[in-house]
This record gives sequence, structure tokens and C-alpha cells, in this order.
Amino acid sequence: MASPYFFRKRMTEMSRMKETKIQNSTSSTLKTRSAKVPKCSGPAVEVKQEREDQCISVPEPNRPGSGTASNPDQRKTADGEPHWERRRRPVKVEYEEPKREPKREPKREPKREPWEPADWRRQLENIRQMRSARNAPVDSMGAARCVDPLAPPEVMRFQALVSLMLSSQTKDQVTAAAMERLRRHGLTVKGILETDDETLGQLIYPVGFWRTKVKYLKRTAAVLREEYGGDIPGSFEGLVHLPGVGPKMAHLAMDIAWNQVSGIGVDTHVHRISNRLGWMRTKTKSPEDTRKALEDWLPRQLWGEVNWLLVGFRQQLCLPRNPLCSHCLNRHSCPSAHCSSPDRKPLPPILKPPDQSKVKVESPPPTDGIKPDGPASPTGSPGLRRGGIL
Repeated sequence: MASPYFFRKRMTEMSRMKETKIQNSTSSTLKTRSAKVPKCSGPAVEVKQEREDQCISVPEPNRPGSGTASNPDQRKTADGEPHWERRRRPVKVEYEEPKREPKREPKREPKREPWEPADWRRQLENIRQMRSARNAPVDSMGAARCVDPLAPPEVMRFQALVSLMLSSQTKDQVTAAAMERLRRHGLTVKGILETDDETLGQLIYPVGFWRTKVKYLKRTAAVLREEYGGDIPGSFEGLVHLPGVGPKMAHLAMDIAWNQVSGIGVDTHVHRISNRLGWMRTKTKSPEDTRKALEDWLPRQLWGEVNWLLVGFRQQLCLPRNPLCSHCLNRHSCPSAHCSSPDRKPLPPILKPPDQSKVKVESPPPTDGIKPDGPASPTGSPGLRRGGIL
């Protein structure tokens, strides 16, 4: 049987151990720390989080009001001793609003001020006056003059397109002679497709690049028969997609065949004269650049007239080499005028025989059953007649 002395001593030690454990676990501290909050809807931000842990001290056993009914945070353990929980204050998390970048407006090209040459109206009127006689080769042998006026409308439009295709890198006199031979042979879509390449080459020789143009004529005729029923397209876009047809030919075909002005037909000669007259804001390097620059400032009602005026002006006065500036009415306003032009006006180019030493002549195709329009020259190519038509 245990002694009462040892029993009381054991109970006293257990009470002291429990008091020490409760005192160590209920020490109150104030902790402040910084935590990084994970990204939710905006960028990760550094927030300051404060947490205060409040520890409620355990009342002494003889303290009144230490029961569970007076304090809701108190609960009893399994052995009946009171246990106190620590209450945590709610944590308030604050997020910084993301900085919104201002909306960037799309870059707008600066508006170009309207520009036009200083004295272009007087220069154009002077060119009209110099071209009033209408005696240049383009006036009698141009693409509009090479069609058969008695043919059906679709055949006339096709002949105008063929004339423009042959006129590239070729003088008007040579083009008119080739068109005359083609009309006698039968210049229709069906006639071109039924003609073999060798015969077609003999008919259009000696136009520039006649071998390449034979292929273009056959391919274009096939497209017109399959897609347009033998007629030519009635739009600039349709004409440009034909083999061997460029922007200049398409604009001129719209004007000649359909009587619609879709743009300015600019070739190398119109390109050269426009730059000579100072009609460009800056010097252009290609006929297509010149066309766009002219259409920017020239009134639309003059687009159909510019090609005819400047081509004839180039054939008579504003020659590529040694222009006749002393006979030009624009010699005082043209920035390219010079005093080195000859005093006497030479023979027109249509009456002046070409220099065979500087002209590279392609080998003629065999002429089986086809006679040239004029007597053969020593080089094997057809000779020149008076008036320049071969």
C-alpha cells in the first residue's frame, strides 16, 4: 500500500509540469514579415503582410470567471483541464493596380501637299500648238490607225491589241507594215491560232523581238478564245493578265478599244520628255514611276491626250539625241533646254534611212511564198519606201 506522502508529492510534480508547459506555449509575440503574394489577375507584387498572434493567458485555478461559459475560446481537454486557443486576426491583402499603357494610335502618313509643275499649263498648250498639224508618224500609223474599220467590233478590238503588242520596241512604220500583212492573212483570234509559228514569224518580221511576240500572240489568242469568247477583256486588270501585255498597253487598249480612260499610257519616250520638262517632283527611274507621278497631279480629263501629244512631240522635235530645242516653243521654260541643238532642222526621221552599222538586224525567217512589201536591202531585210512604211 502506497504512502500518502509519496502520493501528494507525485501530484504536486505533475501540476508543476502542466503549468510550465502551458506558460511556454502561451507566450505572446508580435510578428511582422513580408511575403510575396502569387500572381492572380495582375503582375506579382510585393505586399506587406502583418500578422499579430494574440495569446490569451491562462487564468489561475482560483481566478473567478475562468469557466468555458465566460470565454468562448476556452475548451476542456480529455483530462478536464482548460485549453486556450490562439485567435488570429484576418490578413488583408492589397494588390497594386497594373499600369495600363496608353493606346498607341496607328502611324499616319503625313499628308502630302498638292503639287504641280510651275508652268505646265503653258508648256502643254505650246505642245498642242506644235502638234496641231498632226503630221507625226503616230498620227497616221499609230495603233488606232492599224485596225480594219469594216471588221466587227470584237475583231477591231483584237486588232488594236495586236497592234499595241507589236509596237513595243518597234517604230510605227514597221508596226504598220506588219499589221497590213496580218490583216491580209486574216487577223482574227481563230486566224492566229490556225497559223503556225513559222508563218506568223514571217508575217510580223522585222518587228522587235519578233520570235518572242509570236509566242505571246499564240498564247493570248488561246486565252481570249477560252475565257472571253474571242473578245478582249473590258478591264485593265484583265488586260494586264494576258501574256505579253503590260500596263502601258493595257491603258492604251482601254482607251482605243473600249473608249475608257483607265490611266496614262507611259512608254520610254513619255517618261523621258516628262522628266525633261520638269513635270516630276523628283526624277523618276522607270515609266511606271512616271505614270504614277503624272496621275498624282495631272487632271484626269487630260490623261487620254498626254500619250498622243508627247509621242508625236518626241518623233518631231524632242528627239532622244540632239533635241531641236531652238525650234521648240518651250525653250524658255523647259529646264532641260540647251543651246547645242542644230540651227537647221534636219530631215524628219521617217525620211532619213537608218544607219545599218549601228542597227543590229535579226536574221530573217524563211520566206516561202511570202513576198516583202518592198525591194530587199543588201542586209536581207525589206527596204524603205517613201513615207517610212516597209
